[in-house]
Amino acid sequence: MGAAEASTFMKVRVPEGAKEVKGAVQVNPQEDVYLLSFVTDESAAVRIAGELRSETPLRTRNHDLPPATDLFGHLGLAEPQTRKGARWAGVCPPCVGDKRRSAVAWIEIHVLELDAGNTRVYMQAF
Repeated sequence: MGAAEASTFMKVRVPEGAKEVKGAVQVNPQEDVYLLSFVTDESAAVRIAGELRSETPLRTRNHDLPPATDLFGHLGLAEPQTRKGARWAGVCPPCVGDKRRSAVAWIEIHVLELDAGNTRVYMQAF
């Protein structure tokens, strides 16, 4: 399974013209983790983050601690929590009344500006 399955589960449309589109599903005994990453422009990345309906906007997190799991390494990417300047938002879709994602217990996004015009989006959901 790849990017198509992950974006379908998350109900996220990868922007037209996005580059480096990667996805996977980590199968676990209790719940599978869906991963999706791509490079797009900053405005598209921020729009996608806004569509998650998080109660707090994208914000920078403390990057001093290593991530608890190595998820995006499976896609050949550094974990977003380790990247300086990465912004984050997360939400429980059923908790905010997002009926489009009623099967998703948690979805989060990391947005990292790579250079002028290119922003990497990392998403995970279960």
